[in-house]
Amino acid sequence: MSNKKQIEPRNMIALMSRITELTNRMIVDELHAHGIEGIVPSHGGILTRLFTGKQYTMQEMAAAIHRTRPTLTVLVRKLEAQGYVLREKSKADSRVTFLRITEKGRALEPVFREISDQMNALVYQGLSDDEAQRMSGQLRQMLERLAGAV
Repeated sequence: MSNKKQIEPRNMIALMSRITELTNRMIVDELHAHGIEGIVPSHGGILTRLFTGKQYTMQEMAAAIHRTRPTLTVLVRKLEAQGYVLREKSKADSRVTFLRITEKGRALEPVFREISDQMNALVYQGLSDDEAQRMSGQLRQMLERLAGAV
């Protein structure tokens, strides 16, 4: 009999949680290795969208990264304090706040791309294109089922 621990067929949530934990740790470690402090994985969705050069309202960004407005506000305040993003009130409607990236924020883009490429290479290592497509499809289906249940 093999010494390898058998994966329980009904512990996918625990496995996904552990994968998220490890990827987040690896991302933070890589950011630190590049001399970037104070950025955490939850900032990634904001910055990645702003790298496109598009300006987002806070409401649009919250929807895009699947966070509540209060959570987004906390994340943005930290990025703003570090000089990576700017918040600006709309001249047409003072209730609307726009979010845009600064030059300092834009300078993070090559590092983010490098880390993303490294993570993808590791995650997809050893998988055929068909296996990767199938796995991505199954994960997308799980996400849709879970999103539809909340």
